[in-house]
Amino acid sequence: MRAGLSADQRILAGLVQAPSVGSENDRRGLVPIPLAEMAPDLSLRELYDLYMSDPTRDWSPRTRLSYETTRKLVLAIMGENTPVRSISRAHCRTLIETLRWLPRNALTRYPRLNPVEIAARAKEAERTDLVSPSNINTYLNKVGGVFNWAVKEEMMDRNPAKGLKVPDATLRRDKRLPFSDTQLRSIFAAPLYTGCRDDGHGYAVPGDCRPRNARFWIPLISLFNGLRLNEACQLDVGDVRLIEEVPCFVVTEASEARETDKRLKTASSERVVPIHPELVALKFVDFAARRRRAGEAKLFGEVGLGATGYRSTTFSAWFTRFTGKVKARSSKTCFHSFRHNFRDALREARVERDIALALGGWSAPGGGGSSASVSDAYGSGYRVATLFEAISRVRYPQLDLSHLHNFDSVE
Repeated sequence: MRAGLSADQRILAGLVQAPSVGSENDRRGLVPIPLAEMAPDLSLRELYDLYMSDPTRDWSPRTRLSYETTRKLVLAIMGENTPVRSISRAHCRTLIETLRWLPRNALTRYPRLNPVEIAARAKEAERTDLVSPSNINTYLNKVGGVFNWAVKEEMMDRNPAKGLKVPDATLRRDKRLPFSDTQLRSIFAAPLYTGCRDDGHGYAVPGDCRPRNARFWIPLISLFNGLRLNEACQLDVGDVRLIEEVPCFVVTEASEARETDKRLKTASSERVVPIHPELVALKFVDFAARRRRAGEAKLFGEVGLGATGYRSTTFSAWFTRFTGKVKARSSKTCFHSFRHNFRDALREARVERDIALALGGWSAPGGGGSSASVSDAYGSGYRVATLFEAISRVRYPQLDLSHLHNFDSVE
């Protein structure tokens, strides 16, 4: 157990003092006792308490929050005092039926009602503003993870939620779309990019201020370099580097600072991405150099951590408001749509698929994903010059950004 991590004492009690006998553990006086033997009538709440405090799990703030949300729903629907060994397939199907009729944000909107009551009312009223099949399957996946853990720890004989999910009529490719040309023009012709009142609440009001801070740069970084929102938000000043005479983003969890809040989605997310010539022409590298000279550790220090522990949380909320004010919002697009634009631009430029995947962090040598093969484990990857040549071919011909070159940057 790492120092500083709290743990449920019932887990730690799995090793107790015992009389010395023949085995090595016995000679040391330590005998492991299965948790199931310690609590044969373990309740669902107790199971969740043990799971959430397991010291062997490395919880990110966002993951812990999502499990806490699922925990509240599951305990309220299945019953917190229900013995875990009595939970059946029928219990899990009742969970599904309740989730199917829950309105979005039900616990916040109806704090005095339990989920079963909320679902019954919604079903009677034939409401349509319900939790999506995708979210239901996320809940089922998480509760299934808890039950799998319980099986491994011999607290349950089997996982009664195994394989359960609801059909999702929305194809994965249709859940998020790239921004249309019209949307892109609306975003980058907004007062924030042409002159606004200020970089605070006046970002959507025309004015003389032309700030080039996080709100200006992060959408451009995602559009031209394909960085995920949190990858861009959490960049350190030191992550902008000259490699083989090419300015690059180094997308990594490592930091020059002693401590860091940086996290990557997957191992394949760690990569070097040459900075697109359009960003260089807009003097982004100069912006990063000024931040370094000012002694800043974070490239976009004005973007604070959200409740989930990710800087992307606060920026995403702002970007949603921003697209609404500039008439660029739609149900199928969000900040992540920039990544879809970037991938399409790579295709249009006829960039080799493996290079495209490396630029976007969608796979890595030996990454083990569906696109990986035995040959991926050989070699050390692409030279920066090769990556730079490829990303330089990314173009958005229907998007005119000439107005961004016509004035001096102001922070």
